[in-house]
Amino acid sequence: MDRRQFIKYTSLAGASFTFAACSGDKSNNPEETSPSGTSPVAANEPLKVGFVYVGPVGDFGWTYAHDLGRREMEASLQGKVRSTFVENVNEGADAERVIRQLALDGNKLIFTTSFGYMNPTIKVAKDFPGVYFEHCTGYKRVANVGTYLGRFEETRYLTGMIAGKMTKSNIIGFIGAYPIPEVIRGISAFTQGLRAVNPKAKVRVVWVQSWYDPAKEREAAQALISLGADVLTQHTDSAAPVQLAEEKGIFAFGYNTDMSRFGPKAHLTSAINKWGKFYTDKALAVMNGTWKSEDVWFGIGQGMVDISPLNSTVPQDVQQLVMAKRDEFIKDIAHPFDGPVKDQKGKVRVQKGQVLSDKEQLAMDWYVEGIEGSIPKAES
Repeated sequence: MDRRQFIKYTSLAGASFTFAACSGDKSNNPEETSPSGTSPVAANEPLKVGFVYVGPVGDFGWTYAHDLGRREMEASLQGKVRSTFVENVNEGADAERVIRQLALDGNKLIFTTSFGYMNPTIKVAKDFPGVYFEHCTGYKRVANVGTYLGRFEETRYLTGMIAGKMTKSNIIGFIGAYPIPEVIRGISAFTQGLRAVNPKAKVRVVWVQSWYDPAKEREAAQALISLGADVLTQHTDSAAPVQLAEEKGIFAFGYNTDMSRFGPKAHLTSAINKWGKFYTDKALAVMNGTWKSEDVWFGIGQGMVDISPLNSTVPQDVQQLVMAKRDEFIKDIAHPFDGPVKDQKGKVRVQKGQVLSDKEQLAMDWYVEGIEGSIPKAES
């Protein structure tokens, strides 16, 4: 269960997809081996790499972050790779068609960047054993399919700490996309950080049932402000909440990429995703014949997630506090869900001296203490 599972699989008949090419001149017991019968890419041929995106590259959120990673890969491997991306690909039948076409077009490495692409990726991979696939946020792997995910909960915890120190109303507004484990985990990790520094603070959540809908996100942000929130955060992809916070004179956090340009005064920091090194490393692995199917879940210490530069409005003592916790995450001596962790009803879910396991995080369907309201059922 993860990021894109509960998207409506509606038909996109009549919808158009954008193809863009860029020159490179500038725990299902998977097999942990490279696909049989394959060999490193010839040294004199650029590696063709394809990307499948669920949203527009201009969303300044999830898809934009992946595209920044693609561009970083190209810049790092000048002349050695040639990449292509397809944006706005829905997670239904069209996903298989697009992934298959990228394989037919000669792409040796294909990244599929949304949960709903999991089954189509596996299906196409079986028909193209000589092509390598990497699927973001999924859990199914075969000999030529690997999976990857960022430890978003680490950066959520850090932004929660900042919110706890900056709020005056002790009400934080959180704009949620879909009530799936990844989002619930993020809200809860944020609240853990918030309450660690300010036990009086509460989190209120408004769900928009969309990953990217600026109008709905702005409407949700306005509703949260009306409920008393003086700090906003989000698990959605547009900059609309940050922009509204700037207009209203309150604080906000961006998500996926640095959104400071959309609210210089309001923006405290962003929880950012950094895919470039991973994409570069996987491309190199294909080129030198060392690629293997594996499950990658990297955090701040491995450079896959982080927070953007903090606004100077954040007091120095708060910045030092946050950076100290960041260092603990990097050194792996702290965890966003260090016990004891209680749920909304006060039941201890994680005992003192223990942490919430990866398996439990991936299936998280409960709120921690400090979050108001209940979790709605995901729309089908």
